Amino acid sequence: MTQYRALILFLVTLAFGAAPFLSEPFRGYPAGSFPVDILRPSIQPSGYAFSIWGLIYLWLAVFAVVFLWKRREDPDWLLVSGPMILSLAVGSLWLYIAPTMPIVAGVSILVMAGTALTAFLRADTFADRWTLAAPIAIYAGWLSAASAVSTGVILAGYGVLSDTGAALAMLAVVIALAGAMQYRQPRLPEYGLTVVWALIGVVAANWGQNVTVFLAAAVAVLIVAGGLILLLPRMRRGV
Repeated sequence: MTQYRALILFLVTLAFGAAPFLSEPFRGYPAGSFPVDILRPSIQPSGYAFSIWGLIYLWLAVFAVVFLWKRREDPDWLLVSGPMILSLAVGSLWLYIAPTMPIVAGVSILVMAGTALTAFLRADTFADRWTLAAPIAIYAGWLSAASAVSTGVILAGYGVLSDTGAALAMLAVVIALAGAMQYRQPRLPEYGLTVVWALIGVVAANWGQNVTVFLAAAVAVLIVAGGLILLLPRMRRGV
């Protein structure tokens, strides 16, 4: 099985990258998906923030090609390949699931995020920083935020929490998760920077709309960015 890991990862990455071209663009769960209809969930980032997917798709393609081309037997690459295969395989189906099955989509993105974070914590190599560690870091960073967004939308949509309450709860989750992950892997600030990008998107989305979430998201940006600054000495020492 190990000798086929690189090929399998290449194929699921290909399927993952092809999904946006083979499905309708996803612009949030359709109206009527939930008992409580919220026109625009406060936890959802502004549309521009999703442009980061272009970088993620491109960098993951580089990761898959290099693995298949010349790192098939490298133990560092094999270590991250298992969780990345699972994450990308689930992700390749996500755009088809989300419009009609939001609960299944919510669970799926949690699986994607969990496996991506597993790979992120294993990507402790700098021999191939820009082809292995960095693409996994930004992928895991975005999914850390995206899984919280999805969960927040579902919680508000089913009336478990108010729209504002769900947004505040998920912002707290993102702060705690990003802080814990970045502390364990301080040499890869690309993870934290991606989370900051997503949080700035929440700030922008709530400008002039929801003052409470706007301020909370701004504080979240400062906390995560401040944590990165505090970790700078460890980043430089490589510990």
